[in-house]
Amino acid sequence: MTPPMTGHQSAQAREPEHNHDGEGLGLEPGLNRALPDTEPMLRALALRSLEVIAGARDLEQLARWVTDEVYAHLSQRASIAARARAITGVVAARPMLTVNRVNQWPSDDGTVNAVVVVYDNRRPHVVSLKLEDRGNRWRATVVAVL
Repeated sequence: MTPPMTGHQSAQAREPEHNHDGEGLGLEPGLNRALPDTEPMLRALALRSLEVIAGARDLEQLARWVTDEVYAHLSQRASIAARARAITGVVAARPMLTVNRVNQWPSDDGTVNAVVVVYDNRRPHVVSLKLEDRGNRWRATVVAVL
């Protein structure tokens, strides 16, 4: 099993040793396939997903970064959390969140699996994500908040 990579290491692992211009990938020569570093996106998606569930952020703000399935899942989680807040009388507030750690595992098929550990003032949260290259940009195809 491959050890987790930090954002800096994963960026280095994705960088080709030399430019093949898409040779052998079925790409047109000269097509720029460079994708942005995943760590900032993983951090942001983990934080924003927790804010959506906490009722402090509108889910629509994540729509372009997640698939329809992830959007529906987060919508359901936010709805359940809103009902729980209504029953207990808790007011939705922006949580004070801090990313503690980002572990990511790039795969051979061009996806990145990651786990982000986030702390608030009460407890840690673990967010599991999977990013895929969709149209030369990263999109989250899995977001699971534990």
